[in-house]
Amino acid sequence: MTRSITPSPADLPPAFPAQIRIPATYMRGGTSKGVFFRLDDLPEACRTPGPARDRLLQRVIGSPDPYGKQIDGMGGATSSTSKVVILAKSSRPDHDVDYLFGQVAIDGDFVDWSGNCGNLSAAVGPFAITAGLVDAARVPTDGLCAVRIWQANIGKTIIAHVPLRNGHVQETGDFELDGVSFPAAEIALEFLDPADESDGEGAGGALFPTGQPVDELELPETVIAGGRLRATLINAGIPTIFVNAADLGYRGTELQDAINGDAAALSRLEAIRAHGALRMGLIRSLAEAATRQHTPKIAFVAPPADYVASSGKAVAAADIDLLVRALSMGKLHHAMMGTAAVAIGTAAAIPGTLVNLAAGGGERNSVRFGHPSGTLRVGAEARPTDGGWVVTRASMSRSARILMEGWVRVPGNAF
Repeated sequence: MTRSITPSPADLPPAFPAQIRIPATYMRGGTSKGVFFRLDDLPEACRTPGPARDRLLQRVIGSPDPYGKQIDGMGGATSSTSKVVILAKSSRPDHDVDYLFGQVAIDGDFVDWSGNCGNLSAAVGPFAITAGLVDAARVPTDGLCAVRIWQANIGKTIIAHVPLRNGHVQETGDFELDGVSFPAAEIALEFLDPADESDGEGAGGALFPTGQPVDELELPETVIAGGRLRATLINAGIPTIFVNAADLGYRGTELQDAINGDAAALSRLEAIRAHGALRMGLIRSLAEAATRQHTPKIAFVAPPADYVASSGKAVAAADIDLLVRALSMGKLHHAMMGTAAVAIGTAAAIPGTLVNLAAGGGERNSVRFGHPSGTLRVGAEARPTDGGWVVTRASMSRSARILMEGWVRVPGNAF
């Protein structure tokens, strides 16, 4: 006698919503990667700010993940790869595209919309051209297209100079960027009026929110001996707290493992970041810093010194103006965030800041700094005024490339 192996209705798995697919492009921009969407391609409920949009984007990336790996999503379990971008044709005069950036927490249950991503800014222009968001009349067959980007998080203009060849974005090239394995086409970025007047949440700001190029932060003795730490608090590109490496017991030549493998060091740096954010007026209480991981950034600076980058490349003190190490989302960054580079260039251009002093002092319009993966040059145009300093633009070069395009899939009940 044989038994039937046909499952009965009682044996069938319960019904769940099917997956939906959403047009998306996975791109590298600078030393970051992210999932790019056209606003009109998102489900209707996710086209405006709110819980539905955040839940969808978290599910795309694979967050929140208590394991910290983002295995069930597109994220790469680092601050550089847990990112989303939403783009739309701009309705603003003299702009081509509106650019909104979201930093998705890896193990936390939130998306941080408080600032820009300078690295992914390099990918916005190429995506906008390829996706038809830039008027065809403005796109040359060969040459450079100046894509005018409205950065919606902070209300600023970015100009991306995107190379084209035979009517298509030129992605390949010989431009090398430390922190990226392979060369690609160079994309020059201009950040206009980079001093933040808004933190993306309606809070006003100034280049130096305290009015001073250097402040003393009051901190618990458990964080810093003596309870005081000199810091430059600046709003340019992204709100950033700069401190001297020596005041923390560092040389400024540290690589990721030296910091990220030290839980006590990360806790101390996060405490400094929280107190700096409070002093800058970005949060109302220290507890708020835990849900505002993207901004402000914290970085430590030092005069030039020889070191070996994470790639094994030797960096000579004679080839750089200063050393900078910056943290993003609670970890030392493997290279340098693009927006933090803008802050570095801006602070370096203004005499008396800790960044400027580490670079040797005086007025300057560009600086080359050493980071864990190598070096980066950034320029800034600053001039003194009766009320302080005005920064008209900052500039640097990055590269970008489409890695994959098509559809991303998420469960239909994800949002």
